[in-house]
Amino acid sequence: MTLRYFRENGLLVLETERLTLREQSPAAAAVLAEGSPAGLDWLDASPGSGTQIAGKMVAMAAEAGAYLPGWGLFAIQRATDGVTLGGIGFHGPPSDGRVEIGYDLTESARGAGWATDAVTALSGWTLQLPSVHTVLATTDPGNLPSQQVLRRAGFTRIADLDGLWAYELTAG
Repeated sequence: MTLRYFRENGLLVLETERLTLREQSPAAAAVLAEGSPAGLDWLDASPGSGTQIAGKMVAMAAEAGAYLPGWGLFAIQRATDGVTLGGIGFHGPPSDGRVEIGYDLTESARGAGWATDAVTALSGWTLQLPSVHTVLATTDPGNLPSQQVLRRAGFTRIADLDGLWAYELTAG
């Protein structure tokens, strides 16, 4: 997978052949948190619940003065037409070289490899940074599709965290 990254209007954009990950500003994230499309063309008309939760996390971090650009929510968009398929992002900035990610696709986008591609792209970019050596993700024990996404993206299962199955990908 070829990954290109750049900033557009101050926001990070990651591009592969198949998809674009477009960072959402805290203001846009707050709109997504309310379930509104935030000016994006959504495959299923609006963001999913995981994207709404991530939007709320970014908005709350910004309100508290704790938001760091580049470490929030990204829209997952098809490269061919810019349609938004879901969201992916960080639970916050790195801490001790580790960063946690989460992702969500609209119902109609599931099962076509979009989540795997998004996780691979975001993790690949993240592990190039000197401040990060490990990307972490967790899933509910019964969420087999998410577990398959993480395995296909190269993650390895580690000890459970707070009742969730945990996976990590390390640099190197």
